Amino acid sequence: MNTIFRKAILLVILCLAFLSGFSLLNDPEETRSLPKPEIREITGRIKKGETLTDLFKKHHLDFSELYRIREASANIHHLRELHPGRPYKIVLSQNEQIDSFSYGMDDDWLLNVNRTDGGYAAEKVALAYERQLLHIGGTIKDNLIASLDRSHNSLLLALTLSDIFAWEIDFSTDLRNSDSFKIVVEGLYSGGRFIKYGDILAAEFMNNGTVYRAYAFRQNGKTDYYDETGKSLRKPFLKSPLSFRRISSGFSRGRVHPILKIYRPHQGIDYAAATGTPVSASGDGTVIFAGRRGQYGNLIVIRHRNGYKTYYGHLSRIGRGMKSGAEVDQGKVIGYVGATGLATGPHLHYEMRLHDRQVNPLSLKIPRGTVIADAALPPFKQFTNRMDSELASIHPSPPAAAGRAAIGRDGKEG
Repeated sequence: MNTIFRKAILLVILCLAFLSGFSLLNDPEETRSLPKPEIREITGRIKKGETLTDLFKKHHLDFSELYRIREASANIHHLRELHPGRPYKIVLSQNEQIDSFSYGMDDDWLLNVNRTDGGYAAEKVALAYERQLLHIGGTIKDNLIASLDRSHNSLLLALTLSDIFAWEIDFSTDLRNSDSFKIVVEGLYSGGRFIKYGDILAAEFMNNGTVYRAYAFRQNGKTDYYDETGKSLRKPFLKSPLSFRRISSGFSRGRVHPILKIYRPHQGIDYAAATGTPVSASGDGTVIFAGRRGQYGNLIVIRHRNGYKTYYGHLSRIGRGMKSGAEVDQGKVIGYVGATGLATGPHLHYEMRLHDRQVNPLSLKIPRGTVIADAALPPFKQFTNRMDSELASIHPSPPAAAGRAAIGRDGKEG
């Protein structure tokens, strides 16, 4: 009996010990106190000439993972091509394996490479920006680019502004010193740091006493620019096939030809520009000639609707795919400035004909395209009213202060 009793006591003790141990293993306080796996991050920006191999050497990382990461991302971005100043981040697990690698391909897209059960998987991710409304105002001195600061972002802003008003203003010939501009534009920020300009929401350009306004508005799934009456700024023809270039010889019925030294009609426009400057189609149409033709040198002729044709002469070379029958869209690069044919130096000879009769491209009045639909007019009017208030608050800076006119809603410089 004593033996049975002792065995029972021992069994009870063992059970209590088991239950006690079970409780300790599952105690929430004890679980929280367990050490967490350490994760290490390597961040920075690519230095000039630096490669991914250099990064792996510098941080003593496993080169076998380098090859797998390169292979995974090959269809998205070749990691042999890293650009100075671009950000990167490498996340390492406790055992120093690479859990993820990210690289800023440009200002809009991020390459993410993450470890999976089968190796690595890469994806292209759009960067999310904080958006602020910025005001920019300035006065023209010499040209639009010179009237802003010399930064890359300002150059792109100037090009976008010229594209918006390309149907109204020839930025090669029409600009006057003391012309002014106002721009309401999105500023894109990351971590409080300005990255670049976003969409221009509204703009005003005073050119030689005439005021032009543009408002961005989305209609039928497409955003375009309209004037204050709701008419699209787009027209069948651009005012110029080149941007920010001076005209070396204007339209004339009689001038001394620079080579032949005789008076002869010059029924077109000569745009002086560096060899290789891209030439754009001034309107939608069909190529009816692309090749060498006498004094024109390398020439492209495009047929447009309603009896119009445009000529682009003295090209250094003709763009890829430009052959008879090819369809081209307005603004498409069709060739490059040169000095082929009868030319003293590199320039584009641009000519327009209506029913095979030469006309002056600079004085031609072309009707506009689409208009805001009646149903969309109320929201469009609300938007233009709000943008007019924003534009009215901008005071164009004098030329000496160009590049310091970008301000935020709080009045501080952007």
